[in-house]
Amino acid sequence: MSQTRSKPFPLVSRGVLLAVALCGPWALASAVTVVVPGKADPYLAGMPNGSTNGSDSAPAHSPILLTGIDLSLGGQLTFTNAVGGTDRGGGCTIVAPYTGCDPIDGAEFFTHGGADQNGISTVRAPISALMGVFLGPDQPSLTAPPAGLNFQTLGLNFASLAPELKQLFFIGDGKTSANAVQTFEVPVGATRLYLGTMDGFGWYNNTGNITVDVNQINAVPEPSSVALMLAGIAGLGLYKRRSRRA
Repeated sequence: MSQTRSKPFPLVSRGVLLAVALCGPWALASAVTVVVPGKADPYLAGMPNGSTNGSDSAPAHSPILLTGIDLSLGGQLTFTNAVGGTDRGGGCTIVAPYTGCDPIDGAEFFTHGGADQNGISTVRAPISALMGVFLGPDQPSLTAPPAGLNFQTLGLNFASLAPELKQLFFIGDGKTSANAVQTFEVPVGATRLYLGTMDGFGWYNNTGNITVDVNQINAVPEPSSVALMLAGIAGLGLYKRRSRRA
């Protein structure tokens, strides 16, 4: 009676290993959904409870700390599926059709009335727009702020943006006017990203909120992931050699 030699490494497992080895976790975008209230003052980013920016104070009016994405891996971020809106006064509803709200890209251009605050740069950007600021591990007020960005001069239709640490930047709906998704470079040393809204002063009485998906792409793999990839490639080589001998 003839016998069939069993394969030492199933074809299905080989395919799974190849997918893990060559398309490891860094090849897939990490994504989290964030809800940013209109009261989120970005000048309170990284500041301890009790810190203030005019009439705003932490934690009641602190911006939203992004969690679920490892910024130390670098790469770029995109902001997609943004919905909602905020307003610098009352009357903005937090359900569709978001009546009484400014658009996520904001309204008229405005400059933060208090200039640099808590070590975070001033900015000129559309009022009520979604904003972000990258921080390292240290409290931002302990060092001087970088130069501020003027988006009235820079424009809002950039393909990509590379903000510095502690440099407040415009996000809006994350797209150009032609609906192209914009990319935002994660600066070297960044460990935190805070999301807030644009205002001149007094975020405490803002209404509404913005919901957005934050996606990390092109991140550098961790050493453990590189080891997994190499092990997978070695396993495929071993399988091929055994298959030839069989």
